[in-house]
Order: sequence, then C-alpha cells, then structure tokens
Amino acid sequence: MEFKIEKTDGASSARAGEITTDHGKIQTPIFMPVGTAGAVKAIHIRDIKEDTKAQIILGNTYHLYLRPGMDVIQQAGGLHKFNGWDKPILTDSGGYQVYSLSGTRKLAEEGVLFQSHIDGSRHLFTPEKVMEIERTIGADIMMAFDECTPYPCDYDYAKRSMDLTHRWLDRCVTHFNNTEGLY
Repeated sequence: MEFKIEKTDGASSARAGEITTDHGKIQTPIFMPVGTAGAVKAIHIRDIKEDTKAQIILGNTYHLYLRPGMDVIQQAGGLHKFNGWDKPILTDSGGYQVYSLSGTRKLAEEGVLFQSHIDGSRHLFTPEKVMEIERTIGADIMMAFDECTPYPCDYDYAKRSMDLTHRWLDRCVTHFNNTEGLY
C-alpha cells in the first residue's frame, strides 16, 4: 500500500491524496459506505460502484468474525470474493463493538474476553488475533485493535487506555509484519 499527498492547503493544513492498494486506488478524502457484516445494507454492490461511485467500503472485524465466521470467509477466498466487491476494503478492529459489551467483557493486557451478542459464546480478542482475522478477511486497510474509552471518563483512565492501545498497536504491527496476506 502506498499513500501519496497530491495537494495541501496551507491555510487549513487540509490535504488531498491517493492511496494505492492491491484492489485499486482511493482518492482522499473519500466517502466510505459501511458494510458492517460484509455488505452495505439496502443497496446492491453494483449500485454502490455505479451510483455512489464508492472507491472503498468498510467491514467490521467483530461482526464478520461472529457471522458469517472466518471459515466461511476463508473458503470463499476472502471478503472480496464473498461479497463480490473488487475494490479496496477497510476493516475496523472491532474495538468499539467489544467496548459496547462492557457488561459481558473482561479487559486485560492480553486482550479482551467477551461474550457474543448472537449466541452467548465466549471469545478472546488479542491484538494478534485481530490481525489474523483481518488477514483472513483480506482487508486492504486494517485498523489496529484499540480500547475505546467510555464517556465520560477521567484523565487517568483515558491515559491508561491510550497507553494500552499503544502497546496493542505495537503488538498488531509486529504480528502484521511477521505474517503474509492470504489472497
């Protein structure tokens, strides 16, 4: 992947650029339709390309992991083949979804143990596991696993959360650099 800044605005520090991925180029800034479970709801993939001119869609690691599951995604040859989208895909880490399960999750340095909202099964997301999931999905742009802070929260909690997220980022980068894409 490559990011190239094409124009900047000195008065505001705004910038426009181009991201090049294995599945195509993305002009930034960009509108990114959200396909939480791998497909954008209520619109055909053809219409996303032709009518909205979308250059990228967003998928959610947490939701795709739970349903349809990594076995299904991998057997299809990745999310691009599963949903028929041949342009770039960005996956978020699932950190917010895990955060939203605060009543049924346990947060630790290792990662987050959580209970599925679908069937109650227990799962452990670590930075390494999230990178493996995003590799299996075949995302062009992958977000690192993070801890989302509640609102409101005090300064000390926010600082601890940021520090934990930075340590998790280091683990994500290490794992990413030590693995290969599947597709």
